[in-house]
Amino acid sequence: MSLFHAISNEPIDRSRPLADRMRPRDFDEFVGQEHILASGKSLRVQIERDDLGSLIFWGPPGVGKTTLAQIIARRTNAEFVEFSAVLAGIKEIKQVMAEAERARQYGTRTIVFIDEIHRFNKAQQDAFLPHVEKGNIRLIGATTENPSFEVISALLSRSRVYLLNPLTEEQIVVLMQRALLDEERGLGLLKLTAEEEALARIAAYASGDARSAYNVLEIASTLAVEAAGGASGGVITGKIVEDALQKRVLRYDKSGEEHYNLISALHKSVRNSDPDATLYWLGRMIESGEDPLYIARRIVRMAVEDIGLADPHALELAVAARDAVDFIGMPEGNLALAQAAVYLSIAPKSNALYTAYQNVQRDVESTAADPVPLHLRNAPTKLMKEIGYGNGYQYAHDLEEKVADMQCLPDNLKNRTYYHPTSEGVEKRIQDRLAQIRQKRAESSRKRSAEPGEEGPKEKE
Repeated sequence: MSLFHAISNEPIDRSRPLADRMRPRDFDEFVGQEHILASGKSLRVQIERDDLGSLIFWGPPGVGKTTLAQIIARRTNAEFVEFSAVLAGIKEIKQVMAEAERARQYGTRTIVFIDEIHRFNKAQQDAFLPHVEKGNIRLIGATTENPSFEVISALLSRSRVYLLNPLTEEQIVVLMQRALLDEERGLGLLKLTAEEEALARIAAYASGDARSAYNVLEIASTLAVEAAGGASGGVITGKIVEDALQKRVLRYDKSGEEHYNLISALHKSVRNSDPDATLYWLGRMIESGEDPLYIARRIVRMAVEDIGLADPHALELAVAARDAVDFIGMPEGNLALAQAAVYLSIAPKSNALYTAYQNVQRDVESTAADPVPLHLRNAPTKLMKEIGYGNGYQYAHDLEEKVADMQCLPDNLKNRTYYHPTSEGVEKRIQDRLAQIRQKRAESSRKRSAEPGEEGPKEKE
């Protein structure tokens, strides 16, 4: 039995989910993605000229990736093979490729559509390469994950990547209104009406995912018919929508790109001293089920990276929030995270320590590992003292100014300055203190220069 199938134009099976029945059949029904599909835009031109190579559609769920592949197959009169990376293995891939090669010999083109292509391992993705190169198939992959990380470079270089955006709430409302009126594929036979606020609530819930919106609308329509006693002409109200929604499930993948996007938004909102955005992104992560200890660890990192010594109390509060989450758990710990995150967002900012340590890392990696100067070395034995360990060490507590004119860096990094405190918060005091230390060190140097001889080595450390 062939794995190929044509895009069906048979009468609609009304037992199929609403989202599947309402799938657009051509561009005049497609909503969204104007940046690539509007007249004259890149993908639209490629499709209309039948000048397509292999494509990767990258975008969140429910934005039209599969639908676009089917429209392309209709427009180009190609055989369409669709399978999921979750179910297909090397054996199935080889069978599809063999049939595609035979079909090409008879002048038939084949589009192979792979849903969730990021779930294919390297060997499975490699199996497509020779057939893409020979032109036996046009590969269209759909992925919710960043293809830069999830699709092998050889396949990626032979494909054009198109980014599909989440649908706007207005676009989703348009799709639902169509479904309510469509008697052939949608809910038109039920003669339902919907409150404007009810559709807006579904659109907000969907977060750019048309499939999710259709699923809720379908449940709401059933509830509306029941509320009307089984008669036509029911109304989808806000209350009915709330019943259909129950609890919102936010789109989130703890190991995927959205995970990193949200923590990035949280960190950058803190850095930009925006407590409202900080609370919002924190709430998105917590309510989506992110590991609270992961959030706590990142908040600790924010305290040392973006605030540092401008407000040393920030680190104390961040660590306390982590301990609170660990101690009382969730959901009670969410306020401890919120308290720490908001405190960090309004605290004075400094990356001086972060920058200083980066410069230290660079020097450690790029300069010779010079030995510790002799005067800084520990001298617990007689032999060590005899060969000069500790010789010339100045014990700061014995000095009037408590600051010795003594080189503490190795010779190849003499006089290198890493830490440059800002004028923010506590660092202003640190800045003033450093100025005093430098002045005292200069005075100590002048005094030592004026003395006829130098003191012997100190044994104190």
